[in-house]
Amino acid sequence: MAAEIARSGGSPEVRASHADRDRTVDMLRVAAGDGRLTLEELDERLEAALSARTIGELVVLTADLPAPAGQAPVGAEDVDRIRQEGASTRRGDGWTVPRRLEIRSAWGEVTLDLTDAVITHDTLDIDLDLRAGALKLLTRPGVVVDTGGLVLRYSEIKARRPADAPVLLRIRITGAIHYGQVVVRPPRRVLGRRATA
Repeated sequence: MAAEIARSGGSPEVRASHADRDRTVDMLRVAAGDGRLTLEELDERLEAALSARTIGELVVLTADLPAPAGQAPVGAEDVDRIRQEGASTRRGDGWTVPRRLEIRSAWGEVTLDLTDAVITHDTLDIDLDLRAGALKLLTRPGVVVDTGGLVLRYSEIKARRPADAPVLLRIRITGAIHYGQVVVRPPRRVLGRRATA
């Protein structure tokens, strides 16, 4: 079990996403089909998986089961962390978008440039703790940002309406902002070129 938690990014308290729960449900169903779980055990574990809030709760449900062939467990590569104070951080130019991103920033700016990012998942869950700074998301058609889960304290959200396009990536931002702002916009264009500043 310790190895599973290590693969989940080192912390069992990391919040589980819908995709994490879905992977666990799939793994449980395969295990039941292979005869590793009884129907009663399957029902109990499915109920627990669908109501799980953290990765640790999901890991417990599959700790005694082998990973299905071709299915990677929830791993550290699915979680990215940005921690800074009094600095600026940027992700862009071929950045591979993770499933989850934890941002802890004070007195600085974090820029996530999605215009040329490699998107391999349909959702990105951002857990944000921002103090006296800014989070900027430079979007592209098909990227939808949901800020409904944010708690604002003397802060603001500036978001431009996304262009009509099929949804490629849905970003859900939760957490809190103190004396800061979240800006969601497409990249600026300068004389026919794209400027990401």
